[in-house]
Amino acid sequence: MVRFRRLRPDLTSLRWKIAALAAVTACLVVAAVGVLVHLWTADSIRDRAEAEAFNGVYSAMDVYRRTGTPADGAELDPAGLPAALRDPADGDRHTAYDERVDGNMGPSVWAAMRTGGPGSPVLAVQVNMSGEFYDLRRLDMTMTLASLVTLAAAAPLAVYGAGLLARRLRRVSETAGRISAGDLDARTGPTKGRDEVADIAATVDLMADSLGQRLRTERQFTADVAHELRTPVGGLLAAIDLLSPGETEDLLRARVRDLRGLVEDLLEISRLDAGAEQPVRARVPLGAVVSEAVARTGLDTEVAVADGQGAGDATTVETDPRRLERIVSNLVVNAHRHGEAPVGVTVEGRTVVVRDHGPGFPADLLRHGPRRFHTGATERGTGHGLGLTIALGQARLLGAELRLDNAPEGGAIATLRLPD
Repeated sequence: MVRFRRLRPDLTSLRWKIAALAAVTACLVVAAVGVLVHLWTADSIRDRAEAEAFNGVYSAMDVYRRTGTPADGAELDPAGLPAALRDPADGDRHTAYDERVDGNMGPSVWAAMRTGGPGSPVLAVQVNMSGEFYDLRRLDMTMTLASLVTLAAAAPLAVYGAGLLARRLRRVSETAGRISAGDLDARTGPTKGRDEVADIAATVDLMADSLGQRLRTERQFTADVAHELRTPVGGLLAAIDLLSPGETEDLLRARVRDLRGLVEDLLEISRLDAGAEQPVRARVPLGAVVSEAVARTGLDTEVAVADGQGAGDATTVETDPRRLERIVSNLVVNAHRHGEAPVGVTVEGRTVVVRDHGPGFPADLLRHGPRRFHTGATERGTGHGLGLTIALGQARLLGAELRLDNAPEGGAIATLRLPD
């Protein structure tokens, strides 16, 4: 397994975001409907009470003129009459809304009319609305209770519906993550529905197909180039042996050897890409194998082996020693070539850590992993970008985990963890 550092912000579940949005929307709708119903009902109560008072004072005046006494429910100059009705115009009926609460009396509507000319008594009728407003409060409570029950029933449905959408999006996200990690065989597969999520899933699968085709083309090109160059490079080495010893011969031999190393690296990568390599496992002391691999590089590297991991100790790991040496040597060479001294290798348990004190791995390499013929930032030095690519491929073949990271105080860290 190969892992690179990835910076991902903390994500809040889409399910709860949608559920919260649905709940807030429902609350706003319920509140708006409740307020509108309350206001409309209250206005209707007032209108009915005003009409009743208006008609009542007319009937009471008719009775008063015929009998000389107020009818039931009517009074002459009552004490509670609002000030606006104490001096109505002659012969006109007037109404007024009284919000005063006196004892058990609630809001009322008064209607008043003079019984005669100026200064004559005022006949008034009061229509109390306590009962109607009590019913309005009960209606408000009923609507509130019904709204809470409806929200309690709708919230789980919103969470469930949002969960269906979130699961579909999570599936697409996981597939995209696997593709970005190098698994180009990952596919979202057919999805239900013909909506935006299905379009995203189809686009991700199409992207994986395109990337897979490009990668296969690149791998085939690498393999073809390596095989085509191997024969002429071998011929160059044979031809150099015929040259007379001297500075020119040494220079040519060094350059051709570099070229042969590049061709061998390309062949190794092509074999790893094709899956033609198989590990030959054996139980070996990890500390001894790592120390030997570092020594063969010929580079000034400090090796620290934890107690119990030495060459003479019985603690062993089951792995392919040749491929393990290849991984360690590539990491050490990469640290010296692209980093800065001191370079150290630490062996503890089943973990091997290679550390340098240079500028560290480029951010692009940490995000996407090593790429052949791509060395990242210029401050990391020059090269073909094949060393880490081979190390990652060999680690994957061994079932090991290779993690690339940067130390907080500076420098690159490559951590190889062998499987149990």
